[in-house]
Amino acid sequence: MTESAKSQPTGRSSAKQRRGGLGRGLGSLIPTGPVEFEAPVESTSETGLLQISITSVRPNPWQPRLSMRQEQLDELVASIRVHGVMQPLVVSPADDTGVHTLIAGERRWRASTIAGLEVVPVVVLEATPQAMLELAIVENVVRADLSPLEEAHAYRRLVEDFNLTQGEVAERVGKSRVAVTNTLRLLNSPEQVQQALVDGDITEGHARALLGLTTIADQLAALDTVIAKSLNVRQTELLVRNWYITPKQTPVAPREIDPEIARIESKLRSVLNTRVSLKRNAKSVGAITIEFYSDEQLQAIYDKLVEEELW
Repeated sequence: MTESAKSQPTGRSSAKQRRGGLGRGLGSLIPTGPVEFEAPVESTSETGLLQISITSVRPNPWQPRLSMRQEQLDELVASIRVHGVMQPLVVSPADDTGVHTLIAGERRWRASTIAGLEVVPVVVLEATPQAMLELAIVENVVRADLSPLEEAHAYRRLVEDFNLTQGEVAERVGKSRVAVTNTLRLLNSPEQVQQALVDGDITEGHARALLGLTTIADQLAALDTVIAKSLNVRQTELLVRNWYITPKQTPVAPREIDPEIARIESKLRSVLNTRVSLKRNAKSVGAITIEFYSDEQLQAIYDKLVEEELW
């Protein structure tokens, strides 16, 4: 798809869906529709919409994307040669040497360089290093340009380098807190699982399911099974759930069911969306057991019971 095609909305609902993860306003930084630029300049400390020399732009040191698909880059180069750059880059004000740092639009900048452009349209924006990372993440997440692991590493930089909570990261990049938490959990996977994810042998859902096993050896053994049998995510979750169940387990005799206890269990299962068992003796002393099969499900149960951040 060419850049000009990408810049045209396909309908109200489609546009709304595509910009649903824009965080705190990347869309407001990138003009839509016809725009007029000021005359080309070599460098400027002003903010606004300009055209500047392409040689005065350097890449974003906080760029979370580690790789770029050559086919997509080639398509963009061809589009820019015919139509020019339809969407301006976002850059910082020029430093003392007259160089602007790219905040968003690295693929357009690279393609413009390959296409031989001398000047490019830019929006000049004051931005801190944290904002530069946030905007780069948002732009890539919205366009689905980041792999799950690239996204996870970018979130971790926000947490570790800028002391943000996972809830604050979620707010800034337009994702749910659970989604950010689950993506970060991928970094806990063994190297072989992460490599299988990079190679496309498994998906993010597979990798998260494998984290339900308690040892690296079990996770790697299960990974081999998933790849060998081409299991989907649901089948992988079932595999993990049954991993520690031995086939020779003695069946448990069915317990006598108290109608009142059965009613309470049924209500709890309905509310928490998982298996719940209630035991109570003649003195009304007992215990409630709530089962969960992943951190994601635990988070959902915790949210319903406590209504506060767990991770």
